[in-house]
Amino acid sequence: EVSAKSFIPESFPGLHVRHCGPIRAVVGAYQSATNSPIAEPVRLHLLGHVHHGFSWRGFTWVFVIILVKLFWESPKSGYKWEPMIDDLEMGNDAFPMVLVQIPMFNEKEVYKISIDRLVIQVLDDSTDYVVKDMVEKECLRWASKGVNITYQIRETRGGYKAGALKEGLKHDYVKECEYVVIFDADFRPEPDFLRRAVPFLINNPNIALVQARWRFVNADECMLTRMQEMSLDYHFTVEQEVGSATHAFFGFNGTGGIWRIAAINEAGGWKDRTTVEDMDLAVRAGLKGWKFLYLGDLQVKSELPSTFKAFRFQQHRWSCGPANLFRKMMMDIAMNKKVTLYKKFYVIYSFFFVRKIIAHMFTFFFYCVVLPLTILVPEVYVPKWGSIYISCITTVLNTVGTPRSFHLLFYWVLFENVMSFHRTKATIIGLLEAKRVNEWVVTEKLGDVLKNKSNAKSNAPKISLSKLLGDRIQVHELGFAVFLFICGCYDFLYGKNNYFIYLFLQVITFTIAGFGYVGTIV
Repeated sequence: EVSAKSFIPESFPGLHVRHCGPIRAVVGAYQSATNSPIAEPVRLHLLGHVHHGFSWRGFTWVFVIILVKLFWESPKSGYKWEPMIDDLEMGNDAFPMVLVQIPMFNEKEVYKISIDRLVIQVLDDSTDYVVKDMVEKECLRWASKGVNITYQIRETRGGYKAGALKEGLKHDYVKECEYVVIFDADFRPEPDFLRRAVPFLINNPNIALVQARWRFVNADECMLTRMQEMSLDYHFTVEQEVGSATHAFFGFNGTGGIWRIAAINEAGGWKDRTTVEDMDLAVRAGLKGWKFLYLGDLQVKSELPSTFKAFRFQQHRWSCGPANLFRKMMMDIAMNKKVTLYKKFYVIYSFFFVRKIIAHMFTFFFYCVVLPLTILVPEVYVPKWGSIYISCITTVLNTVGTPRSFHLLFYWVLFENVMSFHRTKATIIGLLEAKRVNEWVVTEKLGDVLKNKSNAKSNAPKISLSKLLGDRIQVHELGFAVFLFICGCYDFLYGKNNYFIYLFLQVITFTIAGFGYVGTIV
């Protein structure tokens, strides 16, 4: 028989049971309702060992990355490259035809940025007629200067970004173009972008994609953007570069890259079956035998979402989409005959299963569920080398992309644990194809909003307190904060491993996120 009295000792050296009455009541009530211990020690042991295995896998992965960075040649060193030189006799005919696409949707604050820098095809899916009028007038202004710019709209938003890109390639004048470069509306390429990227496509007919690195103009705007910079810099300097150097394969980032149009067509074109049309196209092109090249020294300025709401929507799409794509393409990858068995194993296991699915789930379940529960189940012992040392070393190595933010590493770890809950939920939705699987919310970028924040505040309509609280308060985060607080109090009173220090810090992080005090408040 399990009860609060039998589960929590009546006394503890130096303490009396009265100090933990409410906590014992909560734990005891739960156990009485379930008529079983909070968690079976065997299951917790198993989950702990699985986590250690993936921790070692992550540690060895980072170790391999360091070896590649130190001893492997850069991705572009294995390809031919010749600079594009102006030919006085041939003039512009010496250069290949390149189509530049900028898909946008109601992006009032950033619509001018790219148009000022490029000759492009503007794919405007905006539903706000004021924004559509502004974008069209900006295109006409550049067209009046002799710039070959076209403004394209659709009757519906079918397929979202994938649908807009697919529709843009159907025009007759696109047949003259060999390559297409894609920039989201907030991206700001340098004038020499095409001169540096196109030569790799011209001189290497087996390359389908050249991907540039993102840089962020608003990285210092708030703590949220700083932590995003850390994650994305690791993604580019480690994951993309190593994937390009070792497998000539990585996921297209959706923008800041230039494609060979023939490769897009051979792979089946843009598809809107998931919310990661960029990754979908990259995987299909990779299975056709095409190679990808990442250029870390070719950088494009862009903007990070600085509000917590926009960031959460973005992370939902980035986590749900890959999981759903894995469900749809796993058998296609396994049965493919154009790529090696080793590359198929890499795509299925490392690219999809570990990095896109398991990584989110084990971060959440181990650090936010299993580790706190082991405090309440003393039969389960989690060694510190597995719960702390390996994870800390791996996390420190993850800052290789952003050394200037090393001092924020501790906050980043706590915040990533909070976000792992959202990513896990989105991953499960993608795997099960639940109701939000194809939810597409354009990531809001503030652009010049912050520059005019004082003026905007004076002219902005008043928002009711109930609506403000409804938009900001996150019940799930607050629920986990309560759960971790109970576990932390129990460990403080009865534990011997001092996990309560971590738990209380994680409680603070969940609480801050639960009340919406993350990022820029507008």
